[in-house]
Amino acid sequence: MDLFSLDDQNQIREYPDRLIVEYSATSNLKNMTSARKLQFFHPAIPLLLGLITSQIIATIQVYVSNLDLYATVTLINDSGYLAVPNQNVMTGLKEFTPAFCGGMFYTLSIGAGISLLSLAAAWIWHDHFSGNKHLLILFLLLWAGLLLFINLRGFSLFVTLYFIAIPPIVFGSMLVFGYDRQLSGRYVMVHLIPVMVLAILWFTQYDRHLFLDLRDHLLFSNSIGKKVTDFYYSYTLYAAEAFKSLDQKLIKTCRLENFSNSNLVKSIEKELIKYDYLPIEADGSVDLNLVRANGYLLFEHHGRRILKTTINEFGSQPQNVLHRISTASDRFSIFRQFTFISLLLAYPLMLYILFHALIWFIILFFMDTRKATILSSILCFSISLGILAVFYFSRSPQITEHELAKALRSNQWQERVAALRFIEESKMEIGQFKDYAKIATSHRISERYWLAKALANSRQAETLKVLLTLSNDSNTNVVSMAYWAMALRKYSGAIEEILRQIKTSDHWYSQLYAYKALRSLGWNQSQSH
Repeated sequence: MDLFSLDDQNQIREYPDRLIVEYSATSNLKNMTSARKLQFFHPAIPLLLGLITSQIIATIQVYVSNLDLYATVTLINDSGYLAVPNQNVMTGLKEFTPAFCGGMFYTLSIGAGISLLSLAAAWIWHDHFSGNKHLLILFLLLWAGLLLFINLRGFSLFVTLYFIAIPPIVFGSMLVFGYDRQLSGRYVMVHLIPVMVLAILWFTQYDRHLFLDLRDHLLFSNSIGKKVTDFYYSYTLYAAEAFKSLDQKLIKTCRLENFSNSNLVKSIEKELIKYDYLPIEADGSVDLNLVRANGYLLFEHHGRRILKTTINEFGSQPQNVLHRISTASDRFSIFRQFTFISLLLAYPLMLYILFHALIWFIILFFMDTRKATILSSILCFSISLGILAVFYFSRSPQITEHELAKALRSNQWQERVAALRFIEESKMEIGQFKDYAKIATSHRISERYWLAKALANSRQAETLKVLLTLSNDSNTNVVSMAYWAMALRKYSGAIEEILRQIKTSDHWYSQLYAYKALRSLGWNQSQSH
């Protein structure tokens, strides 16, 4: 006796075919969903996630550094020394904005570098190793080796966080969002060829003037570029302070312990002040502790013993001893190198990818992924090539010595800048040229900047008036170069004016140059400022 009716048996016989149809429909639905997901996937997505992660870490890092600097500057002020940054800048050290904006320096350099390396690793692993899980161990070992390498000079929490947090997020997001076909096969070449060609073309422009020319001809020449440079010079020092060595810091604090001989104390303090290590008696953390023990000098940095030497050795070679201390206590040397390389290579590539993504998403509303990828690559390459062409044809022309007078009167600002640069590099007397002082009122920042530099080589009294005028310029780059020129001219008569400007200035960058000028002019710190 059959357990099923005839109708039931017929349905059972048809069931395998129905399963195939239903499975096929489900599979197609999944493929459609996957295709829909891939349709809006771009390499910029994991890159942006990496940059966001970097920005979070960088903001906290700079904020902590700002708080430490605030405590240091407070100690310096309370001890009667001249502090840089001054009170006008100091109040912002506890605020969020300087930390966030300063953190962008790390995001656009080290953050971009690590994100792009992680992106490349994901592509290589998926496309060339077919996502082999066993070979993933090799990538993990390389990652672990990199973590050890960056901490060779001593463990740093924030430096380690960049390399621990960013790679998994970027690498993992490639798997979460899906691996778009535009990142494999011939589509890779659509992305890579324009970048490689642009890199070669830009390399042909590389010389010792490249970065100054980029600033003068691409940034200072338009309002958006001016805002970018203003932003950079307003906030970059907040980030730089977070990874400087002791030698690189403008002003350091120190404390002498277990010294009974007052004459010896005065002698050591005098040497320390020469190298901007200011003796502090008040309670608080200092950069360097000097402890006398059993006839030796022990140098400690934040509780860690750095160097043991004799009093005689320090007295005869203070600069050498302090340099050794700076080197031994520097945990950020490898991180600084990585940051610089990232700024040089990863930053422009990151900008290209993000700009490409913007164009790609716009075009995607009007055509399919394949056409959008090709067209956006063509447009990005064309626009980048146009920027390169503008830069190439606007770079300062070559000027000969007999053309200088004519070039300074030229209607083309590029020729006037080229003439000023020639005068500065040749260490010529700019006072011999008529109407040079008119350039001080030019609306072109580049002209005023190079005029200030050219005035450094002048020995005429009349040119000092122009230099003093430029020290009150509205642009911090011009002001900084005016201070630099005063230092080279050994114009000690400017000391009081520079001191006044340091105390009233609201820009940290110009204060830095002003302080360096003071020190070059023979001025020393004392507890009376």
